[in-house]
Amino acid sequence: MRTRVWMFAASCALAVAGNAAALSPVAPPQVQTDHGPVRGQWQDDGSAVFRAIPFAAPPLGALRWRPPQPAPAWTEVRDATVAATPCVQPALGWNNAMAKRGTEDCLYVEVQTPALQPAKPLPVFVWIHGGANVAGGADGHLPTNLVAQDMLVVTLQYRLGAFGFLSLPELHDGDNAAAGNYALLDQIAALQWVHDNIAQFGGDPARVTIAGQSAGGQDVGLLMLSPLARGLFSAAIEQSGTAGFGLPARSLQDNRALGVSIAARAGIDDAATRLAQLRALPAERVIQAAQGVDVPALDDDGYLWLQAVVDGRVLPRAPATLLADGKQAKVPLLIGYVVQELTYGGEQGAQARVRRDYPAQAHAVLQRQQRAQADRAAREGSPAVQLSTDLTFRCPAVTVAQRQAAVGAPVWHYVFDTAAPGGQVTHSAELPFLFKGLPIGTPPVNLQRYWAAFVQGGNPNAAGLPAWPAFAPTHAALRFDASGVQPIKDARPATCDGINLP
Repeated sequence: MRTRVWMFAASCALAVAGNAAALSPVAPPQVQTDHGPVRGQWQDDGSAVFRAIPFAAPPLGALRWRPPQPAPAWTEVRDATVAATPCVQPALGWNNAMAKRGTEDCLYVEVQTPALQPAKPLPVFVWIHGGANVAGGADGHLPTNLVAQDMLVVTLQYRLGAFGFLSLPELHDGDNAAAGNYALLDQIAALQWVHDNIAQFGGDPARVTIAGQSAGGQDVGLLMLSPLARGLFSAAIEQSGTAGFGLPARSLQDNRALGVSIAARAGIDDAATRLAQLRALPAERVIQAAQGVDVPALDDDGYLWLQAVVDGRVLPRAPATLLADGKQAKVPLLIGYVVQELTYGGEQGAQARVRRDYPAQAHAVLQRQQRAQADRAAREGSPAVQLSTDLTFRCPAVTVAQRQAAVGAPVWHYVFDTAAPGGQVTHSAELPFLFKGLPIGTPPVNLQRYWAAFVQGGNPNAAGLPAWPAFAPTHAALRFDASGVQPIKDARPATCDGINLP
């Protein structure tokens, strides 16, 4: 009898202990980075998110328009549960909330990992946000169910607008006279942080895919061309953006003249004190001075910071030249666009651009475009949208794909022609399908699975997915539309004949 009582009492005690354990709070996830420990937050799916981890010192005061400097180390556990503040930026409507919170103290990465101690290190997907290089941030991307595809997701922030791209005659980068691509240097510093730290989060520093959309896609293309970024990534994804964005590159001399113009608009004309005055100027004044500044080579001021700046160091030469000479990173590339992107410079802006950038071919290009209008689907938009999309997205994407295939790297091309329920087929239409895993077509196809397969092994094809043909040698692509996916034998529009700015 005593034995039975003891066993009953013991079982009750164990049950109580078990319930107590179940009710006790689980310790938050914690990781030791090379600068100090960070404490993140568990998600309902078992993944962990770490927010606002500094990868560089705040670029304030004398550090404004200097290459990113090492972040100060810390010893106490740093709370990494609050989203990073966006970089300072003008309010453009779609980004008003970020603009209100924006600050120059914004050089942070955010990490979501499905497992801190996986059986083997997982590949890493590094996302570079869009926003014309003048707006946007890491806001809203994490958490994402992308991590369910057995990969880590990292988002990064970089200096925007004049803070990220300003040049002046008196502004030097150390002993190098070239200066101006501070935003790209920020991204390179963030990738170096990933290389040095991502193993502590369960990631594989040897399998890092850089990806971005719009300006982020452009920045991925520029990182592909920068010798300073070599070895920091193993694959690349360019979504609706290429290294040159279909525009002629801007010389360092022209970017310096632009910087002088911005200073003058801020009321600063003394070359001897200009840099010091600009560094002391409130951020809002710098933003105001940079808005509306005229660039003769552009017909649309919204593209001001989408002209690649040839600084001689971060970007040694123009993107078209570097790609033609095979100087890009020879890594697998996934690249594509949405069938309706953005209108450039109003109804006549795209035509003016053709005549300015391609004077010898302009007549033939416009004739081909006019003949093709009747054959192009109505959902590809008005003639102005079609031509703008061709010049800025379609043709540059095909040119980059051709150049990448020419150096022997595997290339996969896509055309995106669907939208989330209630949305429109336009610039950024693919993002909800990428970050939220929305289904496409019937039976449903998951965009995430293609991207994940590419991140895993440099090839988007995987078991159970419709085949995605390689781009070379026929300019093949995969079309995502309301019915699902369809292979395209030749995705190069006739309009692109004679148009080759990447």
